[in-house]
Amino acid sequence: MQPSGIITLTTDFGLADSYVGIMKGVILGIARNATIVDITHQIAPQDIHQAAYIVQTFGAFFPPGTVHVVVVDPGVGSKRRRIILTTPVATYVAPDNGVLTYVWREAIAQWSAEKCVVHNLTESRYWLPHVSSTFHGRDVFAPVAAHLALGVPPAQFGERCEEIVEAILEQPSRGRHGELVGRIIHIDHFGNCITNITLKHLKDAGIGERMVAQLIGQRIDGLYRTYSDVPIGTLVALIGSSDHLEIAVRNGNAAQTLGAGIGDTVRVFPFMHDAS
Repeated sequence: MQPSGIITLTTDFGLADSYVGIMKGVILGIARNATIVDITHQIAPQDIHQAAYIVQTFGAFFPPGTVHVVVVDPGVGSKRRRIILTTPVATYVAPDNGVLTYVWREAIAQWSAEKCVVHNLTESRYWLPHVSSTFHGRDVFAPVAAHLALGVPPAQFGERCEEIVEAILEQPSRGRHGELVGRIIHIDHFGNCITNITLKHLKDAGIGERMVAQLIGQRIDGLYRTYSDVPIGTLVALIGSSDHLEIAVRNGNAAQTLGAGIGDTVRVFPFMHDAS
């Protein structure tokens, strides 16, 4: 796989400080012609589950050979590994703390473990000369990404590993009445509450468009195709662009309307069940 020269950045650094800009400076100091794309820097601080969800939503939309850097790293400075994950179409650079869980699982399912290779980042000649104990995004991940974008093979950065650390990411379960019980795992800029319940989960549970969702004591009837299928200001359940069930308010903010937050429980019943 030839490098595309594109590097994406996903972090929990926010935009109020210089951290993101510094990482870009390090990358461009090594790979001057690299194209850097900001995915988001608004991951909730240290939220590995949210990061894992975000990371699995965008990789398919970049050219083969893109390098994706993910820095959500509550264990920075500890003995946790730093890794490169290479799939047949992309390369990921991240702490080995679970942020690549969904990407890893999907890649294994699509291409098999033999075609998804992990290397431990132990070759310090590809890092900055001085490595702080608190900013590996600058000192390790950014320079490694730049060298990868220039065509340095992943095997040169360290020994191969057989697997990665997988976060304990809660999956939907079945409730006492046969309903699906999930949780909110992300709230986007619009206040849409995105759950860990996917379209496949609904189909496997035999729950179709005639369904009832329950969140923070509110009942949402039916599964709709678009936000505009309901009146303005109305709660709506639909499958979003990442194939996850989300609860939204047309032209409004569902999280604020409901007082909902990440981790809150969502229950989905077949329509004939009385969810009240």
